[in-house]
Amino acid sequence: MRLRILSVNVGRPKIVALMNGEPVRSGIGKRPVGRDRVFVDKLNIDGDGQADLTVHGGFDKAVYAYPTSHWPWWETEHQLPCSPGTFGENLTLESGDETEICIGDRFRWGDVEMEVAQPRAPCFKFAIHTQRSDAPQLMTLAGRCGFYLRVTQEGFAPAENAWLERVHSSGAANVREAFFAVLGRAPNEILKHVLAAPGLAESWRAAVDRRLAARQG
Repeated sequence: MRLRILSVNVGRPKIVALMNGEPVRSGIGKRPVGRDRVFVDKLNIDGDGQADLTVHGGFDKAVYAYPTSHWPWWETEHQLPCSPGTFGENLTLESGDETEICIGDRFRWGDVEMEVAQPRAPCFKFAIHTQRSDAPQLMTLAGRCGFYLRVTQEGFAPAENAWLERVHSSGAANVREAFFAVLGRAPNEILKHVLAAPGLAESWRAAVDRRLAARQG
């Protein structure tokens, strides 16, 4: 599988709103890099950053990818105009539906190697960014979430005429299954299937574990 990268996007944290008189900082606002290559380390693409590191960023959320194949659904059914960075993604992909990408799949991007670690869980900052209070709920109900990758090999990667090339298919639970294992109504067998996925981010694994334990308790 080869996924065409339409845009590489980065952004530094900034104040995006005031809530109860307090500033809300976020790095969700990202723009195309405007250069022909970028350096990617274990935590970020050069020029990128996150505000609240307790819930964003880290090794398992170093790079966020989102496919434009979801754009028609957002634009036609929910009147949300889409462009690179609308979803706070680092990589705007031409394709890469959550049912086609599995936890533990490995991709090469230039000199960089990455592994799919978990789905994206939408938060209130996504609502602020899109100026749509219903955006997080729509993403949650539809499972059109995109996916996070951890960087297993740092290096330079092209930002123009670029591709993600899958070099290893894990055959494990796909991103959509992992998403609904935490945020949907997945049956117990799917929860167990997700837990068996190699490379699943520990925070996501813990959430699935808690859900399964609550059902069995």
